Amino acid sequence: MDRLFSPWRHSYVTRASNESGCVFCDAPANDQGRALVIHEGRTGFVILNLYPYNNGHLMVAPRRHVATLAGLAPDERLELIELTRRAEMALTEAYRPQGINVGMNLGHSAGAGIADHLHMHVVPRWTGDTNFMSVVGQVRVLPEELPHTAARLRPIFAKVSE
Repeated sequence: MDRLFSPWRHSYVTRASNESGCVFCDAPANDQGRALVIHEGRTGFVILNLYPYNNGHLMVAPRRHVATLAGLAPDERLELIELTRRAEMALTEAYRPQGINVGMNLGHSAGAGIADHLHMHVVPRWTGDTNFMSVVGQVRVLPEELPHTAARLRPIFAKVSE
C-alpha cells in the first residue's frame, strides 16, 4: 500500500485533543480563525472548512457553543438557515456548482468531528468531482488555496447580505 504523508495536518490532529477550546468559539477571536471567517451575522457566522472536501466548502455555525438544534434559540435557528441560504447563493455565483450538499452531523456517532458545537456543512459539487485521485489514491486535489477562496466569497456575501 502506498502512503501519502501530510505532516501539515499534525498540528490540527494533535490540537484537537490538547486544547480545551472550541474551533468555532475560538475562530472569530484569533487571526488564523478570522482569516477563515467569510461572513458574520448577529448570532452566527460562515467559515471556510480548513480541510475542505471541495473548494468553497463552507460551514455555518452559531456563535454560541451548543451541540444540538434543540438547544438553539429561535433567532439562532432562523439565522442558521438564513446564513446557509446566503452560502448557497454565494457558492452558486462564485463557483457555478452543479449541486450543493447541505447537512450536519449531530454527535460523534453520526460523524461529527466537532460534536460539541453544531455546524452546517455547505459543499459545492460537480459531476465527476469524485475522480481517480479520490477513489484510487484516497487523495483530494483542490485547485484553489483557502485565502483565494475567502477573497472570492467575501464580496459576494457582502452583496447577498444587503
